Amino acid sequence: MSLTIRTGTIIGAFVMALNAGAAMAAGEAERPHAPQEGWSFSGIFGHYEETTLQRGFLVYESVCAGCHALEYVAFRNLADPGGPGFTLDQVRAIAANYRVPAGPDEFGDTLDENGLPFVRPAIPANYFPSPYDNEQQARARNWGALPPDLSLITKARVNGANYLYSLLTGYEDAPEYVEMGENMNYNPFFPGQQIAMVQPLYEGSVEYPDGTEATVEQMAYDVTNFLMWTAEPKLEKRKRMGFQVMAFLFVLAALLYWSYRQVWRDVDH
Repeated sequence: MSLTIRTGTIIGAFVMALNAGAAMAAGEAERPHAPQEGWSFSGIFGHYEETTLQRGFLVYESVCAGCHALEYVAFRNLADPGGPGFTLDQVRAIAANYRVPAGPDEFGDTLDENGLPFVRPAIPANYFPSPYDNEQQARARNWGALPPDLSLITKARVNGANYLYSLLTGYEDAPEYVEMGENMNYNPFFPGQQIAMVQPLYEGSVEYPDGTEATVEQMAYDVTNFLMWTAEPKLEKRKRMGFQVMAFLFVLAALLYWSYRQVWRDVDH
């Protein structure tokens, strides 16, 4: 009797383990994969498109900058070759919309009469400031979640550009069988499928100066391109140099082969 019960328990546990494994596998199978968008920066001759980067910066500034910083990007970088192509006057105007610490006043004080740090308009040499004074403030304003810096976000995620695009366009209502956490939003492309960030993009969230229709897909495409540039601003230069190196090696190989034939042509092999 005891042996029968023990055997039945083992078999039951084995079946439950198999079912759990099958459920986990099914869950993995149900999780969608990021679509492979056609990016201009892909491939050996990949490059950035200025108009796309400028639209992407507009999306970042209008939608993303309120929660996410660009810690490793200076305003002057917006005028760098291979980037968005802003002029220095445009960069100065963009920087002036941001405030950065001004340092101590003539008396050596770092705080004003209200106990707030002295600030001044940013200049092109400054880096994009964080929208928060510290991490504690950032978490307090975002239900405990810490908004990541976006400077290197496309390099910090697997299949970064496609992942980011899919995340921005993937918000939807949660299925009935999914129990959502408090202040969480359903997105099948986010690990765990629940994300604290509310849907950031809606039709017409920005107005493009060039007349491009601001659909969710278009804005996600543009800002993904921009954030790819912030993560890899020297991409075009790197690829151009790589192509030149390969061309040099090809010519060198041809010369070495020709030299070999010339040196050994009279030698009986």
